Amino acid sequence: MQSAAFDWSRIRKGAIVMAMVLAGLWLIEGVDTMTNHALDAFGIRPWNLVGLDGIIFAPLLHVSWAHLAANSVPLFVLGTALWTSGLRQWIVATVTGWITSGILAWLLTPIHYVVIGASGVIFGWLTYLIVRGFLSRRWPHIILGLVIAFVYGSVLLGVFPMSTGVSWQGHLGGAIGGVLAAWLLFRRERKRQAKHPVI
Repeated sequence: MQSAAFDWSRIRKGAIVMAMVLAGLWLIEGVDTMTNHALDAFGIRPWNLVGLDGIIFAPLLHVSWAHLAANSVPLFVLGTALWTSGLRQWIVATVTGWITSGILAWLLTPIHYVVIGASGVIFGWLTYLIVRGFLSRRWPHIILGLVIAFVYGSVLLGVFPMSTGVSWQGHLGGAIGGVLAAWLLFRRERKRQAKHPVI
């Protein structure tokens, strides 16, 4: 199967999709601001069974406009790059990073905190794009992974508890999810190729 990593039509479609995603996030933050940040209460509440539904809502919420702005650029860049691989890959990497980020934030964050933000998804996309290249051994994927690692590699330090008020737990969970998604999709591709070998 030929890689579509540099398919410009897919890049354009990915950019449009991510622009719509970001428009939605900015709209949600606008509603949150107008309601005096009432929506933030739907974030992840660690070790609280009621707070488990925050795993679903947390990536859609942000503490402030500045928080959302900081996440917007990597969301757009990484989400667009991931879209070039196809809808299935985008969905699997997004959902896996989303869930694992939320689970680790719920399990490892001290109680009395509320965790919100899309950075866990960002970390999932980041590690997926990097790891995928080394698993697939396809040059377009490898090159893209190396470029992503060069530009955003230092961001991965966020999986360590270095800054107060930053959910390294969610970052770590997202990063693990990205690696898991890359492995699951790679294994699925290998099985498909084994059933339908190219001659």
